[in-house]
Amino acid sequence: MSEHAWDRRHFLGAVAGAGAGALVAGCSEGHDPGRQRAGDPWSVAAENALPGDRDWGLRRRGADRAVEGYADRVSVLPGEPLRLHVSTTAGEFRAEAFRMGWYGGAQARKVWSSEAIRGSAQPLPRPTGPTRTITADWGPSLEVPTRGWPEGAYLIRLTAGTGEQRHVPLTVRSTRTEGKLVLVNAVGTWQAYNTWGGYSLYHGPGGKDDDGRRSLAVSCDRPYDGDGAPLFTTYEQPAVALAERLGLPLAYATTMDLDRDPELLRGAHGVVSLGHDEYWTPAMREHVTAARDAGANVAFLGANACFRRIRLERTATGDRRLVVCYKTDWALDPALGKDDAAVTTDWREPPAARPENALTGTLYESNPTTADYVVTEPGHWLFEGTGAGRGTSFRNLVGTEYDRVNSGGNTPRPIEIVAHSPLICRGVRTFADSAYYTARSGAGVFNTGTMRWVESLTGDGGHGIPPDTARFTSRVTENVLRAFAAGPAGRVHPAADNVEAYHPYDGDPIWAGRDLW
Repeated sequence: MSEHAWDRRHFLGAVAGAGAGALVAGCSEGHDPGRQRAGDPWSVAAENALPGDRDWGLRRRGADRAVEGYADRVSVLPGEPLRLHVSTTAGEFRAEAFRMGWYGGAQARKVWSSEAIRGSAQPLPRPTGPTRTITADWGPSLEVPTRGWPEGAYLIRLTAGTGEQRHVPLTVRSTRTEGKLVLVNAVGTWQAYNTWGGYSLYHGPGGKDDDGRRSLAVSCDRPYDGDGAPLFTTYEQPAVALAERLGLPLAYATTMDLDRDPELLRGAHGVVSLGHDEYWTPAMREHVTAARDAGANVAFLGANACFRRIRLERTATGDRRLVVCYKTDWALDPALGKDDAAVTTDWREPPAARPENALTGTLYESNPTTADYVVTEPGHWLFEGTGAGRGTSFRNLVGTEYDRVNSGGNTPRPIEIVAHSPLICRGVRTFADSAYYTARSGAGVFNTGTMRWVESLTGDGGHGIPPDTARFTSRVTENVLRAFAAGPAGRVHPAADNVEAYHPYDGDPIWAGRDLW
């Protein structure tokens, strides 16, 4: 929903390319079962006991087009090949693949590195068609299998011969999720905000919210802007590191995988939507809702989740690589009048309105804001071990987008508001809520209600959040993940409804002009 600052701290076989289009498989320095105890099966705990590599970030980003690339798959199964499409102004480049995790605090392990590959600059495309879609359509630079790469979230680091670097994100998805906590990489949202080539679902050449010239469909067939993986490194990687530190049974998937496979979440103990997961297809929502109703817990570690309804369509590269969302131009969507439930607009808006709080428990309100996070139910199991009391506040933890509980008919009950944080956004006084509800199946659903939750886990002081806030958000997140990994949390921790105690508004969003303090 909002503009973000992307600059943050922080594969494939040895090849000798005969040219930018050469495809050469190579050898891996990846997962070696011999580095674990002989005979042990792979596990998150065993994986993170392996030596890590602290040098996984970008040492020098350099000019925008110095080196950049994209993969022809957003996710692969372990051992499946993929192609990497790279453009560089240098004569050669190298690539390294890092599996992201904990690894004793290093937070990554290098599983592969290439030899020097001949590079060349590939063309910068122009928008095409009525959707003004940017497609790089570059020739492939290399193809390799991912043999030996364990499932997980990955960053491929490209390094030009002149030293500039960029990331390319990739998910090695899990073959099964039964009994596991599923971490979901929000690729659809990554692309919605991706301004590479000058266009996104928000931006055209006129800048932010240029609704007359922005894209109505964005392609995965292009690099990401910024460091090459800005939403992953900002809103997801810190939570991945925490989850892997805990050694819980984890599985990995992308939003595209959730859309594709109705059986993917069968038997999962929980689903984790990371810090910014705004764009959902109807199939994604149906599959996560069905999992909840079968007993899978759901955690939303951000705000503004499941706010936009999208479609995924084919590109020349493959299936589900075009993210379609007409947003305020929904009347132009070709699905209108043919399949109104597929029209790409806000989930809460007609046609076929289905407000997101039926799943998330909270409603997105607005942005931008900065406010203190205020604990109101300190005895709740979510806050165990934090030392927080009633009224304990954490400076600037709420923002830039936030959610709130309302008492309308779409809100699941019973639901508990556990943090109720006063704020002012666009001149309106209101609140951000963290909330927990339980479903009839026994599933528990938790929503932090603030987009800065995962960012705060790093303790780097961003947004003026004090570094020691990371101890609080890390412990709460640990409580959630441990409980949700164990099975239906509502059977052990049933929600005790307290909505009326907080007098939430009942009806239209606050932008009708109400003052709610």
